Amino acid sequence: MTLDHPENSPEYEGLKVNKGIPQPDAMSPDVFDRIHRIKRRVLTVDDYVEGILKADINILSQAITLVESAKDEHKGMAQDVINRCLPSTGRSVRIGITGVPGAGKSTFIESFGKFLTSQGHKIAVLAIDPSSERSKGSILGDKTRMEELASDPNAYIRPSPSAGSLGGVARKTREAMFLCEAAGYDIILIETVGVGQSEIAVHSMVDFFLLIQIAGAGDELQGIKRGIMEMADTIVINKADGSNVQRAELSKSQLQTALHFFPPHESGVEPKVLTASAYEKKGIKEIWDNILEYCNKTQQNGYFESKRGEQSKYWMYETINEQLRDRFYSKQKERIKVEEQRVINNEISSFTAAFELLDDYFK
Repeated sequence: MTLDHPENSPEYEGLKVNKGIPQPDAMSPDVFDRIHRIKRRVLTVDDYVEGILKADINILSQAITLVESAKDEHKGMAQDVINRCLPSTGRSVRIGITGVPGAGKSTFIESFGKFLTSQGHKIAVLAIDPSSERSKGSILGDKTRMEELASDPNAYIRPSPSAGSLGGVARKTREAMFLCEAAGYDIILIETVGVGQSEIAVHSMVDFFLLIQIAGAGDELQGIKRGIMEMADTIVINKADGSNVQRAELSKSQLQTALHFFPPHESGVEPKVLTASAYEKKGIKEIWDNILEYCNKTQQNGYFESKRGEQSKYWMYETINEQLRDRFYSKQKERIKVEEQRVINNEISSFTAAFELLDDYFK
């Protein structure tokens, strides 16, 4: 006789194990089927566009993921979605925010964002997280650093990895910005990794460029690149609180004097230096008033629209360069390996190898 449990064998006196009953599924079959139907459903271009225009956060997030995808089958669909959304874009204020590491960019964005939502605005934060050069991974922790803003129903935070793009921002960031505008966000904040090459890319996609500095971190005039100071429409000395207020005012005076030695700003509006404390939420309103004043002046003198036109042209050429590079490396993959080895073996110069590869590609 086969026993269900060996413990019920006669030699084990006084011990009996019941057979038990069949255990129910951990999840209701109806819920299980519904979840799998949702997972299996493939969104169409119409689904994406309809969801974005209805400000569906889940659809917006999926659309941005589609834009960021490197898969060839996603690229065409992403462009269709963007083109369909374009008529609903362009009605926001686009603000780029950069600064040295430790300047308090995330804290400032949270305080600034909460102030804007309290004024009735809807804001989208496109925050670029630095990727590891070794593992290529990113923490994507901006929602953790901006916990209060992340729970605000009128704010949308989208962290993206910097891997695979120029210093953290590139064409995909600009396309994500368009999707956020189509979803009804009237203020777009783009936070960069830090002071570096990415500032050039950010400057070419925003209306207002904000540089965040801190006092007491060394020589303020030598601690940042002159080129970034020249691009800035306003410089904010953050952490102007407690015993740091006096140093912040001194830094403000030094930077304001330094700006007078730079060429006149092409916008026709003289850049300002302001102090603020994102932690204590001081000076936030003054910064927003300054941004509005800048936008009003540049709209009146025509610079606002002409700059956006130049930016669109710039990104057309950037996209051409990107596509040429990607297609070249994809088509010449095998021959490149051969030429690499010839260069390593000193059989051919680097320049000759490059020209031969290019000539072969463009035949």
